[in-house]
Amino acid sequence: MLTRRQVVEGATGQYDRFAELVESVTDGWDTPTRCTKWRVRDVAAHVVGNAVDTAAGTIGTRTPDEQAVALAHHEPAELAAMLREANAKLRAALSTLDDQRWAKPSGVPGRTVGNGVLTLWYDAYVHGDDIRAALGREPERGSGLTAAVHWVAESLRQKGWGPARLELRGFGPVDIGSGGDTVEADALEFVLTASGRRDPAALGLGGDVNVYSR
Repeated sequence: MLTRRQVVEGATGQYDRFAELVESVTDGWDTPTRCTKWRVRDVAAHVVGNAVDTAAGTIGTRTPDEQAVALAHHEPAELAAMLREANAKLRAALSTLDDQRWAKPSGVPGRTVGNGVLTLWYDAYVHGDDIRAALGREPERGSGLTAAVHWVAESLRQKGWGPARLELRGFGPVDIGSGGDTVEADALEFVLTASGRRDPAALGLGGDVNVYSR
Protein backbone atom coordinates (compact mmCIF):
# COMPACT_ATOMS: atom_id res chain seq x y z
CA MET A 1 0.00 0.00 0.00
CA LEU A 2 1.13 3.54 -0.72
CA THR A 3 1.13 5.98 2.17
CA ARG A 4 -0.73 9.28 2.14
CA ARG A 5 2.55 11.17 1.90
CA GLN A 6 3.77 9.01 -0.99
CA VAL A 7 0.56 9.61 -2.94
CA VAL A 8 0.54 13.37 -2.35
CA GLU A 9 4.21 13.76 -3.28
CA GLY A 10 3.83 11.35 -6.19
CA ALA A 11 0.79 13.05 -7.70
CA THR A 12 2.17 16.57 -7.45
CA GLY A 13 5.57 15.40 -8.67
CA GLN A 14 3.91 13.74 -11.65
CA TYR A 15 2.22 17.03 -12.49
CA ASP A 16 5.63 18.71 -12.42
CA ARG A 17 6.92 16.17 -14.93
CA PHE A 18 3.79 16.45 -17.06
CA ALA A 19 4.23 20.23 -17.26
CA GLU A 20 7.82 19.69 -18.42
CA LEU A 21 6.63 17.15 -20.98
CA VAL A 22 3.97 19.46 -22.39
CA GLU A 23 6.38 22.38 -22.50
CA SER A 24 8.83 20.25 -24.49
CA VAL A 25 6.37 19.65 -27.35
CA THR A 26 7.72 21.89 -30.10
CA ASP A 27 6.34 19.75 -32.93
CA GLY A 28 3.47 17.28 -33.07
CA TRP A 29 0.91 19.18 -30.98
CA ASP A 30 -1.84 17.97 -33.31
CA THR A 31 -0.57 14.38 -33.61
CA PRO A 32 -3.32 11.76 -33.04
CA THR A 33 -2.93 9.62 -29.91
CA ARG A 34 -4.20 6.19 -28.91
CA CYS A 35 -6.97 8.00 -26.98
CA THR A 36 -9.87 7.92 -29.44
CA LYS A 37 -10.40 11.24 -31.25
CA TRP A 38 -7.81 13.01 -29.07
CA ARG A 39 -4.69 14.71 -30.35
CA VAL A 40 -1.67 15.41 -28.16
CA ARG A 41 -3.13 18.83 -27.33
CA ASP A 42 -6.43 17.24 -26.22
CA VAL A 43 -4.68 14.79 -23.91
CA ALA A 44 -2.66 17.61 -22.37
CA ALA A 45 -5.78 19.77 -21.99
CA HIS A 46 -7.64 17.01 -20.15
CA VAL A 47 -4.82 16.43 -17.65
CA VAL A 48 -4.47 20.16 -17.02
CA GLY A 49 -8.25 20.42 -16.71
CA ASN A 50 -8.23 17.71 -14.05
CA ALA A 51 -5.65 19.60 -12.01
CA VAL A 52 -7.41 22.95 -12.46
CA ASP A 53 -10.80 21.49 -11.47
CA THR A 54 -9.34 19.71 -8.44
CA ALA A 55 -7.55 22.84 -7.23
CA ALA A 56 -10.79 24.81 -7.64
CA GLY A 57 -12.85 22.18 -5.80
CA THR A 58 -14.96 21.48 -8.88
CA ILE A 59 -13.59 18.08 -9.92
CA GLY A 60 -16.31 15.93 -11.47
CA THR A 61 -18.29 18.84 -12.89
CA ARG A 62 -16.67 18.52 -16.35
CA THR A 63 -16.16 15.34 -18.34
CA PRO A 64 -12.73 14.58 -19.81
CA ASP A 65 -14.03 15.59 -23.24
CA GLU A 66 -15.36 18.88 -21.85
CA GLN A 67 -11.98 19.60 -20.26
CA ALA A 68 -10.24 18.89 -23.56
CA VAL A 69 -12.61 21.11 -25.55
CA ALA A 70 -12.28 23.95 -23.04
CA LEU A 71 -8.47 24.04 -22.96
CA ALA A 72 -7.13 22.44 -26.16
CA HIS A 73 -6.81 25.80 -27.94
CA HIS A 74 -3.95 26.77 -25.61
CA GLU A 75 -0.34 26.36 -26.68
CA PRO A 76 2.07 24.07 -24.77
CA ALA A 77 3.69 26.83 -22.70
CA GLU A 78 0.28 28.17 -21.68
CA LEU A 79 -1.00 24.78 -20.55
CA ALA A 80 2.24 24.09 -18.67
CA ALA A 81 1.87 27.40 -16.82
CA MET A 82 -1.75 26.63 -15.95
CA LEU A 83 -0.76 23.23 -14.62
CA ARG A 84 2.05 24.63 -12.48
CA GLU A 85 -0.30 27.21 -10.98
CA ALA A 86 -2.93 24.58 -10.15
CA ASN A 87 -0.30 22.19 -8.83
CA ALA A 88 1.04 24.79 -6.39
CA LYS A 89 -2.47 25.12 -4.96
CA LEU A 90 -2.83 21.34 -4.77
CA ARG A 91 0.48 20.93 -2.93
CA ALA A 92 -0.60 23.46 -0.33
CA ALA A 93 -4.06 21.96 0.12
CA LEU A 94 -3.10 18.28 0.10
CA SER A 95 -0.28 18.79 2.60
CA THR A 96 -2.85 19.76 5.25
CA LEU A 97 -4.92 16.58 4.98
CA ASP A 98 -4.96 14.11 7.85
CA ASP A 99 -5.87 10.41 7.71
CA GLN A 100 -9.50 11.08 8.60
CA ARG A 101 -10.01 13.54 5.75
CA TRP A 102 -8.03 11.25 3.41
CA ALA A 103 -10.60 8.49 3.95
CA LYS A 104 -13.68 10.66 3.39
CA PRO A 105 -15.72 10.61 0.15
CA SER A 106 -14.43 12.91 -2.56
CA GLY A 107 -16.44 14.98 -5.00
CA VAL A 108 -16.38 12.04 -7.45
CA PRO A 109 -18.89 9.24 -6.67
CA GLY A 110 -17.30 6.02 -5.42
CA ARG A 111 -13.92 7.57 -4.60
CA THR A 112 -12.40 8.62 -1.31
CA VAL A 113 -10.18 11.69 -1.22
CA GLY A 114 -7.14 9.41 -1.07
CA ASN A 115 -8.26 7.32 -4.02
CA GLY A 116 -9.08 10.51 -5.89
CA VAL A 117 -5.52 11.81 -5.48
CA LEU A 118 -4.15 8.41 -6.55
CA THR A 119 -6.43 8.64 -9.60
CA LEU A 120 -4.94 12.02 -10.50
CA TRP A 121 -1.46 10.50 -10.27
CA TYR A 122 -2.44 7.54 -12.44
CA ASP A 123 -4.19 9.80 -14.94
CA ALA A 124 -1.21 12.14 -15.35
CA TYR A 125 1.19 9.21 -15.66
CA VAL A 126 -0.73 7.18 -18.22
CA HIS A 127 -1.65 10.22 -20.32
CA GLY A 128 1.97 11.29 -20.25
CA ASP A 129 2.72 7.89 -21.76
CA ASP A 130 0.01 8.49 -24.37
CA ILE A 131 1.80 11.67 -25.42
CA ARG A 132 5.24 10.04 -25.45
CA ALA A 133 3.93 7.16 -27.55
CA ALA A 134 2.31 9.54 -30.04
CA LEU A 135 5.55 11.50 -30.39
CA GLY A 136 7.75 8.40 -30.67
CA ARG A 137 9.44 8.94 -27.30
CA GLU A 138 10.51 6.30 -24.80
CA PRO A 139 8.10 5.55 -21.91
CA GLU A 140 8.73 6.75 -18.37
CA ARG A 141 8.58 4.19 -15.58
CA GLY A 142 9.53 4.89 -11.97
CA SER A 143 7.04 5.89 -9.28
CA GLY A 144 4.32 6.83 -11.77
CA LEU A 145 4.17 3.25 -13.00
CA THR A 146 3.95 2.04 -9.39
CA ALA A 147 0.94 4.30 -8.85
CA ALA A 148 -0.67 3.11 -12.08
CA VAL A 149 -0.31 -0.54 -11.06
CA HIS A 150 -1.88 0.17 -7.66
CA TRP A 151 -4.75 2.12 -9.24
CA VAL A 152 -5.46 -0.47 -11.92
CA ALA A 153 -5.32 -3.37 -9.45
CA GLU A 154 -7.72 -1.63 -7.07
CA SER A 155 -10.09 -0.76 -9.93
CA LEU A 156 -10.09 -4.38 -11.10
CA ARG A 157 -10.89 -5.54 -7.56
CA GLN A 158 -13.80 -3.11 -7.36
CA LYS A 159 -15.29 -4.32 -10.63
CA GLY A 160 -15.02 -7.96 -9.51
CA TRP A 161 -12.29 -9.08 -11.91
CA GLY A 162 -10.24 -12.09 -10.88
CA PRO A 163 -9.16 -13.79 -8.75
CA ALA A 164 -5.67 -13.65 -10.18
CA ARG A 165 -2.04 -13.19 -9.22
CA LEU A 166 -0.23 -10.59 -11.28
CA GLU A 167 3.47 -11.32 -11.71
CA LEU A 168 4.56 -8.02 -13.18
CA ARG A 169 8.12 -7.60 -14.40
CA GLY A 170 9.64 -4.48 -12.96
CA PHE A 171 7.10 -4.41 -10.12
CA GLY A 172 6.46 -7.70 -8.35
CA PRO A 173 3.44 -9.88 -7.49
CA VAL A 174 0.00 -8.37 -6.93
CA ASP A 175 -2.91 -10.49 -5.71
CA ILE A 176 -6.44 -9.67 -6.81
CA GLY A 177 -8.62 -11.87 -4.67
CA SER A 178 -7.39 -15.24 -3.47
CA GLY A 179 -6.15 -17.87 -5.88
CA GLY A 180 -6.87 -17.81 -9.58
CA ASP A 181 -4.53 -17.91 -12.56
CA THR A 182 -1.16 -16.20 -12.69
CA VAL A 183 -0.77 -13.43 -15.24
CA GLU A 184 2.82 -12.74 -16.25
CA ALA A 185 3.48 -9.44 -17.98
CA ASP A 186 5.61 -6.33 -18.03
CA ALA A 187 4.13 -3.87 -15.53
CA LEU A 188 3.61 -1.10 -18.08
CA GLU A 189 2.12 -3.47 -20.64
CA PHE A 190 -0.38 -4.68 -18.05
CA VAL A 191 -1.39 -1.12 -17.15
CA LEU A 192 -1.85 -0.27 -20.83
CA THR A 193 -3.88 -3.45 -21.35
CA ALA A 194 -6.08 -2.96 -18.29
CA SER A 195 -6.78 0.64 -19.30
CA GLY A 196 -7.92 -0.33 -22.80
CA ARG A 197 -4.76 0.72 -24.61
CA ARG A 198 -3.57 -2.76 -25.62
CA ASP A 199 -5.29 -5.89 -26.93
CA PRO A 200 -5.80 -8.15 -23.88
CA ALA A 201 -5.48 -11.24 -26.08
CA ALA A 202 -1.72 -10.57 -26.26
CA LEU A 203 -1.58 -11.42 -22.54
CA GLY A 204 -4.03 -14.30 -22.86
CA LEU A 205 -6.79 -12.25 -21.21
CA GLY A 206 -10.36 -11.39 -22.12
CA GLY A 207 -11.96 -8.01 -22.63
CA ASP A 208 -13.24 -7.94 -19.04
CA VAL A 209 -9.73 -6.95 -17.85
CA ASN A 210 -10.45 -3.39 -19.06
CA VAL A 211 -11.15 -1.21 -16.00
CA TYR A 212 -13.42 0.99 -18.13
CA SER A 213 -15.62 -1.83 -19.45
CA ARG A 214 -19.06 -2.38 -18.01
